[in-house]
Amino acid sequence: MPRLDDVTRGRILYGGDWNPEQWPEETWEEDVRLMREAGVNSVTLGVFSWSRIEPRPGERDFGWLDRLMDLAHGNGIGVVLATPTASPPPWTGRLHPDTLPVDADGHTELWGGRQHFSHSSATYRRLAAAITEDLAARYAAHPALTLWHINNEYCTYDHGDEAAARFRTWLRHRYGSLEALNTAWGTAFWSQTYGDWEEVLPPRRTHYLKNPAQVLDFRRFTSDMLLECFTAERDIVRRHTPHLPVTTNVMPLWSGQDAWRWAEEEDVVSVDLYPDPDDPSGAQHGALVQDMTRSQARGPWMLMEQAAGAVNWRPVNRPKPRGLNRLWSLQAVARGADAVCYFQWRQSRQGAEKYHSGMLGHAGPEGRAHQEIRRLGADLARIAPHVVGRAVTAEVAVLHDWHAWWASDQEGHPSREAGHAEILGAWHRALWRAHLTTDVAHPEHDLTGYRMVVVPRLHLLTDPAADNLVAYVRGGGTLVCGFGTGVVDEDDRVRPGGMDERLRALFGIRTLHEWWPLEPGATVEADGGLRGTLWSEELESDGTADETLAYRGGELDGLPAVLRKGRAWYVSTLPGPDALRDLLTRVADGAGVRPVLEGLPDAVEAVRRGGLLFLLHHGRGEVAVDVPGTHRDLLTGATVTGRVTLGRYGAAVLAP
Repeated sequence: MPRLDDVTRGRILYGGDWNPEQWPEETWEEDVRLMREAGVNSVTLGVFSWSRIEPRPGERDFGWLDRLMDLAHGNGIGVVLATPTASPPPWTGRLHPDTLPVDADGHTELWGGRQHFSHSSATYRRLAAAITEDLAARYAAHPALTLWHINNEYCTYDHGDEAAARFRTWLRHRYGSLEALNTAWGTAFWSQTYGDWEEVLPPRRTHYLKNPAQVLDFRRFTSDMLLECFTAERDIVRRHTPHLPVTTNVMPLWSGQDAWRWAEEEDVVSVDLYPDPDDPSGAQHGALVQDMTRSQARGPWMLMEQAAGAVNWRPVNRPKPRGLNRLWSLQAVARGADAVCYFQWRQSRQGAEKYHSGMLGHAGPEGRAHQEIRRLGADLARIAPHVVGRAVTAEVAVLHDWHAWWASDQEGHPSREAGHAEILGAWHRALWRAHLTTDVAHPEHDLTGYRMVVVPRLHLLTDPAADNLVAYVRGGGTLVCGFGTGVVDEDDRVRPGGMDERLRALFGIRTLHEWWPLEPGATVEADGGLRGTLWSEELESDGTADETLAYRGGELDGLPAVLRKGRAWYVSTLPGPDALRDLLTRVADGAGVRPVLEGLPDAVEAVRRGGLLFLLHHGRGEVAVDVPGTHRDLLTGATVTGRVTLGRYGAAVLAP
């Protein structure tokens, strides 16, 4: 199977989406000249070019793309060639309205934006396959072609009639019979029992709450339908170029795709990453997405998109301050990226994203953002021979599952404040602040290689996953589990006792009497100065716990907030940021897990990749970091002994 290192060949891929069809052809030569000067060695072409390639049904215009492919190759720039199927031309919707998606209220989404396609439409799939076939046939032998990029940010839902028919087929395959479907969905509730397959619909608008098991299966179905679209195009380009890897870019922590399944179908795992530069937790959010993507890839991965400056879709779009783009790009490399790319090369002057920054912005080559792009290109060239292909090793795994997310973030739950992604972020942030490098794993993965496993919250837990956690602890691993885990099975059916009995035995819990969610801003107190937020639980210990921290005051006074039984910890609230960091630091220490460097300043992140030590300073002042021994900073060439001084958003990449 082709891999990313077949493309990198000792380089970090550096570049981004190049959309020259938006510009007069005389700018193309200037583009490639400026790319060479900036160290760009890879561009993505054709992402949104369907209407240019096929201006009318069945016609093909490849001449402009031929010239671009030749121009890139002539300047030593590799091409990641995209299939243009994310944004069909207006004529597809006009002539084939069945290609357009329908929302839950029955409204058809029309052309004029992007991603206006029905993943279930046979017509859309036929048209997408035809243009992919012709694109692959034309450029399979072109020397510029290095990698295939299928579609773009798959994210559409469809509740229309053709999607409904495919949903029923999907459900027949999953359940086999209507009787099994009715059992899995609990349709005895509210007289929802189905007597004919034609009665089964996507979760469209209802008078009151939808059936949560139906909603869960529809999320699974949607991810699978989008994956079918991807694999259909992937198989076409593979047939023409079996030696070239294939990828698609997913959005970070987007709930619509089961990215564990998607990663199994990609040669290269790619992600788009846009942390808010005004968010104090932006760097940690980036680290979480990077850890997750590296874990899905099981090695090096591709940062397909980021912003050189501001984006255009937040209520207020602030640019990245001086130095932050470089710092966050080096963070991605530290956490396993072998490609650092952007949307897009030249900032658009028209269209919906004209205020989204580019590597070459409206200020031109003299603009601050472009000057930083040039500096970063030089930095990446310096470190690439020492880092490309190297592994990042972690002794801690954080567990995450999309099905648990889909089940937990629905209506009719004890609290709408307990969002899966926010809780996942809070626990990962505590580990990040404790300077502990983490992988992200699926709850059914082999966990035996980790000293410590952290479960922020897995509302839905399958039987194999529950058995896996128990076996991990019995095998000597240390497990820390957050509240609301193991509440329902894979059909969203509440487990007897409100929590999986295997977990209750593992943590020393006799009875889970009640969930006690907290109002926004409310807290609960517990022993050791622990203050909890968001959630609490009325638990009764079975007397086997080795340690408990009890709630103090309020309705739960004296009941366990935190229990430890052997190497298994259960935390029934969400501790405040400092308390959670301190708790996880204590547990990690007991498991034999140590930070990459002891005594790091709070604003400094340290990650080892291969034999290199990355030091990343997320503050604006100056800070000194003690580093035992003598190292060479690959970014500056300087020899450092004992201590490194980092300025505003400073970084060092140290080789022994």
